[in-house]
Amino acid sequence: MILPDTGANQADRLIVVGGVAAGMSAAARAKRTDPDIEVVVFEKTAHVSYGACGFPFLIAGTVKDPLDLVAIDAETFRRDRGIDVRTDHEVVELDPVSKIVTAQNRHSGESVTLNYSKLVLSTGGSPRTLGLQGIDRPNVFSLRSLEDAISLKGYIDRTSPKRAVIVGAGYIGLEMAEAFAAHGIAVTIVQRSHRLLGAIDDEISEVVAHELDRNGVHVVYGAQLSRLVGDGTDGPVSAVVCDDVAGPIPTDLVLVAVGVGADSKLAQQAGIRLGATGAIAVNWKQETNVPDIYAAGDCAEVINVVTGKPVHIPLGTTANKQGRIAGENAAGGYGTFKGVVGTAIVKVFDLEMARTGLSLSQTEAAGRPAKAVSITAGSRSKYFPGYSDITVRLVFEPTRGTLLGGQIVGGDGAGMRIDTLAATLHAGMTVEDLSRLDLAYAPPFAPVWDPLLIAAGAALKEL
Repeated sequence: MILPDTGANQADRLIVVGGVAAGMSAAARAKRTDPDIEVVVFEKTAHVSYGACGFPFLIAGTVKDPLDLVAIDAETFRRDRGIDVRTDHEVVELDPVSKIVTAQNRHSGESVTLNYSKLVLSTGGSPRTLGLQGIDRPNVFSLRSLEDAISLKGYIDRTSPKRAVIVGAGYIGLEMAEAFAAHGIAVTIVQRSHRLLGAIDDEISEVVAHELDRNGVHVVYGAQLSRLVGDGTDGPVSAVVCDDVAGPIPTDLVLVAVGVGADSKLAQQAGIRLGATGAIAVNWKQETNVPDIYAAGDCAEVINVVTGKPVHIPLGTTANKQGRIAGENAAGGYGTFKGVVGTAIVKVFDLEMARTGLSLSQTEAAGRPAKAVSITAGSRSKYFPGYSDITVRLVFEPTRGTLLGGQIVGGDGAGMRIDTLAATLHAGMTVEDLSRLDLAYAPPFAPVWDPLLIAAGAALKEL
């Protein structure tokens, strides 16, 4: 069934495809920029504007209600902000010549076709799959939407699994290891490479690996998942088989967390240019190569400030910022987004790990000259309760000493120090500049010489 157009003039309608971080930021910003513009949001799931980074804490039980992860629900957007949010509607066709989108209700199958004047693609990311038979068995999960998180939490509550296999040791994989452990589940992580977290260097990765081991999480390195073993063709998985690993690994639950690629299928079908990363290519205004179409969030590329090159970094912070710029420009305003330095932070049991910019391995892979230093120092005054070690690693140019990246790992209070390094990267500062910063000191928070200053001093000695 084709439902009729709502009657609004195509000349003043913005359609947003996807209603999570980037999409709802774009919709809200557009409405603030031009209150008279009609904004229609199509979201294929039942929820909008939720915090996907909270999924592990929902599953662990730290967050009690799934709806606590929803910042603003669809009805509030409709009632208070005048945004026409249509949940459970997936856009299945985009015609950029006629400026028409067709969306389908995933429950009724009914279709609606609307014209647009401007369009924002915020289709998000798509979990990478392994292409294995049995990936759709009832105890095999991915974790991308709020519905995914609710389904996984419900399965744990119903079946009380004793063992879980996590495929992939990225941020989600590590956080979910702790979430499963909170339920008394024995966790095995199957990791294709020979270390954790490819965006950090070995010595930081080793600290994280030790923390996993200390908490009973078993990591199998250099293992490529090759087969899921279960009863019949559609029964639950009872074991996983990996290349180069002796014997099957028994399990009651499988979580596939091998990363997220850009969901750019709709864009590609519409002739919108993709970048080398496979995500949608955009300029600083979030414009695509097709007039009047913008893209933002996990489906789009972003400029890495350190390298000046487009990259794909699917993080909620980036999605929200890009969405605001896309919405402002789509509504007739003017905004630019100059890029990111790839700052990220993760909690692994009692450990905090954060990184920003480039690792030494990344600079070497790019053929860029760089040096790195690592130091370990105290998180606060040694006599103050809660003192723990922090390891700081700085990556910098070997001539001028311009900072290229940094990594931090340690106990309580370690991780958020990464924001100082992120600001340093955005400012194009050197390690000498960093060493001169007037950082706060008080015994509960930091020693007289903060670990960042000690690391900067060590880097200066290498120049």
